[in-house]
Amino acid sequence: MAIVKVIELIASSEKGIEDAIQNAVAEASRTIHNIDSVFVKDIKVHVKDGKITTYGLICKVSFRLDEQERAQKH
Repeated sequence: MAIVKVIELIASSEKGIEDAIQNAVAEASRTIHNIDSVFVKDIKVHVKDGKITTYGLICKVSFRLDEQERAQKH
């Protein structure tokens, strides 16, 4: 039986929402593998002088635990 874990991340980008999501996945992938999906929970932008300066989001990253990792915990 596969076990899926979910963590919440905050990510940002000066380029756009898609880039912020890519940043979240890239950063999470440095220490987590088997990422299955990303759910964007909230989006916001920072504005200065009437222009968007930064895109930010809160997302939930889902990933499957390895069988070996699960076996070591038992």
